[in-house]
Amino acid sequence: MSKAIQYQANAAISLIDRDKLDALAPALDKARQEVLDDIKLLDSPDSIPAEKIPLDSGFINLPEQLLQDAEKNGNQSLLSKIEECAKHLQSETDKILSLGIGGSYMGARALFEALCHPLHNELSSENRKQIPRIYFEGNNVDNDTVSAMLEHLQQGTSPENATDRWGLVVISKSGGTLETAVAFRIFREALESFYGKNSPECKNLVVPVTGETGKLRDFSKQAGYERTFPIPDNVGGRFSVFTAVGLLPAAILGLDIRKLLQGAVDMTHQFQNESFGNNPVLDYTAISHLFEKELGMTTRILSTWGARLEATGLWYDQLLAESLGKNEQGAFPLTVVNTRDLHSRGQQHQEGIRDKLITNLRVLKPGSTPLAVPKVNENQNQDQLNQIAGKTIPDILSAAFDGTNQAYAEVKRPTADIILPHLDEHVMGQLLQMFMLATVLEGRLININPYGQPGVESYKKNMTKILFQS
Repeated sequence: MSKAIQYQANAAISLIDRDKLDALAPALDKARQEVLDDIKLLDSPDSIPAEKIPLDSGFINLPEQLLQDAEKNGNQSLLSKIEECAKHLQSETDKILSLGIGGSYMGARALFEALCHPLHNELSSENRKQIPRIYFEGNNVDNDTVSAMLEHLQQGTSPENATDRWGLVVISKSGGTLETAVAFRIFREALESFYGKNSPECKNLVVPVTGETGKLRDFSKQAGYERTFPIPDNVGGRFSVFTAVGLLPAAILGLDIRKLLQGAVDMTHQFQNESFGNNPVLDYTAISHLFEKELGMTTRILSTWGARLEATGLWYDQLLAESLGKNEQGAFPLTVVNTRDLHSRGQQHQEGIRDKLITNLRVLKPGSTPLAVPKVNENQNQDQLNQIAGKTIPDILSAAFDGTNQAYAEVKRPTADIILPHLDEHVMGQLLQMFMLATVLEGRLININPYGQPGVESYKKNMTKILFQS
């Protein structure tokens, strides 16, 4: 089992009573056992206690179940069908529009930005190796962005032209989420207009990902879509990145979804078996919890070093906010990108209110060849960069990382580090599963049900009532 991810919190631990950290270990072990027991409860739905409803713990063992199913059933397995669908869309389209909101798009976007070329959509088809461009909509009600996407797709004039062809992936567990449903109707009409309403493409280039029951499932059956993928009942939206919600877009992008799932499996095994002090999930949860409860650090900064993990941070913002922001509890999550945001938020982090725990998310090895600062003639050295000529951009980022942490330590601002050796599917699988497990663990630790999002439902009900009465 790989232990690629490291969690290091020495700088933070130095600012808290170590005895309190050690004393938390029994409560962490108890909460971990409760999380594991929650999995077993899914086998007997009628026995689930009322206070644990909803119980969406199916995400924990799902990666292993999918890999086992693939090994046992081969081409008939869900993973193989997802991979086959992805190959079909790769061969038939130049662009894929993925419709979804919240957990129905944020995990896929995180994988896209972390693991694909940073300018993927700008590359030629050849340089993309015929992998489609991907766009995300249905996650807002912004007339200008929807109109712009329609204009972009409608630049293509001929279904016979490979670069004009596009398809839809629509993701909604219930099919009743208004933002996604409205976008689906608009873009479905555009797709039917482009290919012809009764064309084969209208059935094989629209792929719904939805629950086993609901509005989108019913419509998909009526429309006769050739491929529809399930979202398990026992997996909530923000925990769904390892269902077809995240796996199908990832596979369309040419990512190795089996390697992604194996990373999640390895992190789950580590969570289950390793002790406090050698367990990223337990250790991360312990530090986050103690700094909130003992020192009032109610703002959790996820400081990503480099832009490729910003979408991962935004995915985590939703995960933490919707899971633990209940009963007037729950830390406030905020993602920043450094060094960019050192020039905006850095002043506040250095000298502002002492309510922040900063967790650095750092990748040790870039995915491309390090670029060095060129040396120039002295008459062109007005920027005085010849002093660091030969140093690489990763060297500069490392210096910024060390310098920032040192500055925070000097004024007793707590920091901790999540260290990734590099970015690939296996590492991302570990990271996403680590965050999901830690969030659920903390919920059980503070007696909050980490599943469900009753506060979000309130705005949905009000919006629907206003719209349908007006």
